[in-house]
Amino acid sequence: MTVLLHPGVRLLDVTGPIEVFTSANDFGGRYRLRLVSPDGGEVTAAGGVRLGADLAAADLEGTSDVVVIPGGPGWEAMVKDDGLLAAVRGLDRRARRTASVCTGAFLLAAAGLLDGHRATTHWRFTGQLALRYPAVRVEPEALFVRDRRMMTSAGVSSGIDLALALVEEHHGSGVARAVAKDMVVFMQRPGGQSQFSVRGSAPHTRQEMLRRVLDAVVEDPGGNHTVAAMARRAGVSTRQVTRLFRDELATTPARYVERARLEAAQAVLETGDDPLAVVARRTGFGSAESLRRVFVRHVGATPGAFRAGLRAAGAADTADTADTADTADTAEGATDTGSMS
Repeated sequence: MTVLLHPGVRLLDVTGPIEVFTSANDFGGRYRLRLVSPDGGEVTAAGGVRLGADLAAADLEGTSDVVVIPGGPGWEAMVKDDGLLAAVRGLDRRARRTASVCTGAFLLAAAGLLDGHRATTHWRFTGQLALRYPAVRVEPEALFVRDRRMMTSAGVSSGIDLALALVEEHHGSGVARAVAKDMVVFMQRPGGQSQFSVRGSAPHTRQEMLRRVLDAVVEDPGGNHTVAAMARRAGVSTRQVTRLFRDELATTPARYVERARLEAAQAVLETGDDPLAVVARRTGFGSAESLRRVFVRHVGATPGAFRAGLRAAGAADTADTADTADTADTAEGATDTGSMS
C-alpha cells in the first residue's frame, strides 16, 4: 500500500487508512506500507505536523495493490500544483486500485483520472467537484464510491470505511471485522449510506411554512406527500411549494420525499423483520419493486442484500461476543477451582 504525502494534507486522511491496513496485518493481512511525496522530502500537514516520506513518488518501484491519495483543506492550491498532479498520475499507473480520501478526489479529477467515473468527496465540496469537473459523475451523498479501478470517499473519517472495504475485498469479511473491532469502529458502513440524515442535511430555511412541510415528511414518510398535499399543509399554491423547494433547498419536493422515505426504509430494515412489501407500504413506496428500484439507485444494493449484510455483521459480532464471554467464564471457573484447592 502506498500513500501520497503532500504539503497541507489532512492528517486523518493519511492516518485513518494507514491504521486500518497496518491493523489488518495483525489478523493475516499482507500490506507493506510505503509513504511517498512528490520530491521524497518531508511535508508539513494541515495543523503543522511534519510527516516523513520513504522516497519520491517517481522512485517507487513495482506495483501497489492500493494507492491512497489523501486530501486537505487547501485543495484549490493542490489542483494547480503540476508536480503534485504528475506524482498522482505516476502512482496511478503503478496501482491496481487508486483511492482518494475526502478532497483527494479533486487531485484525481484534476489529473484526469476520474473522467467518466462515478465519484464522491466531502459533502461541502461535492457541488464544486461537479462544477469544476463535469466529466465526473458526482454522487453527493455516498460515503464512498467504487467505480472500476477508482475509489473515492467522503469526508475525513470515511477513509476508514473505504479502507475496511478494501481489506474485506483482499482478505475477506472476517479480517475486516477483526480490524473494525480492534479499532473500535463500526464494521464498515455501506458505501451507499448517506453522509448525513435527510432533515439534518436540508439547508436552514427561514420559511416557517416550508419547515412544517419538511418536518411532516420526516415524521410520517408513509403519508400523503404529493405537491398538492404539501401546498395544503403550507397554505400556499402548488407552484409556490415547488418554487420554495427549488430556491431554499435546491431540490424538488419529489426528491426530498424519496430521500426521506429511503432513510426511513433503511431504519426499518436495520431493526425489524417485516417482509419487504410491508416495509415498502410503511415507508410510502407502495410496492416492494418500487422500494427495490430506489435502493439500487441510491444505495447500490437491493433492500434484501442491505438487510442481509447488516444481519451477517451483527451475527458475527454476537458470535464473537459469546466466544469472549465463554472464555471469560472458563477462566473465572479455573480461578475459582484453584482458590478452593
